Amino acid sequence: MKWLMARILRASVARLVLAIYRTRFIGAHHVPATGALIAGNHVSYLDPVLLWCGATRPIHFMAKADLWTVPVVGWVLPRLWAIPVRRGEPDRSAISNATTLLQEGKLVGIFPEGTRHRVADDSFGEANEGVAFIAMRADVPVIPVGIAGTEAAMPPGTRLPRFPRVTFVYGPPIHPAAFATGGRKERVSAMTAAIMESIATARSQARER
Repeated sequence: MKWLMARILRASVARLVLAIYRTRFIGAHHVPATGALIAGNHVSYLDPVLLWCGATRPIHFMAKADLWTVPVVGWVLPRLWAIPVRRGEPDRSAISNATTLLQEGKLVGIFPEGTRHRVADDSFGEANEGVAFIAMRADVPVIPVGIAGTEAAMPPGTRLPRFPRVTFVYGPPIHPAAFATGGRKERVSAMTAAIMESIATARSQARER
């Protein structure tokens, strides 16, 4: 039933939402037909919404568990196959759920910064190494995505939403097998650095479009 409701919801609102924000998706051919982690920079609540609406198949986003207690949002998230994550601690259940979905060939979405990060320069928030850890555990690639434009939809100090052009640029996949040297901690750290570097490159490309 949740699957059917999600399909109906997506079909009903996706085209409208994507049209309002004049959304463009570049490099979507990098997303495989098998399991993969979609990892991007995060500046707005719109980021997962537009990514979900524009995906060729469902993305199971990992989101903070507190959102399940928010009216309306808490009703919608389970129907969009989102995965609740307890923040401030290693959430074994969330990691296990994500791993299972990936091994079943599904897409899982995650923002390595963990929360929205608005800055004037090109820096990122501190990257969570959970992305690389899950990718290695499930043995699936990470698809970096750079997001530009959503930060202007509701800038700090404004009361009314704006409708800027939004661009998503998918980068080439990053495979866990490329990080086979050293212990697990070293491999996870190296893959995390590569993921964030690829996201930065994709974000720069999105800003130039």
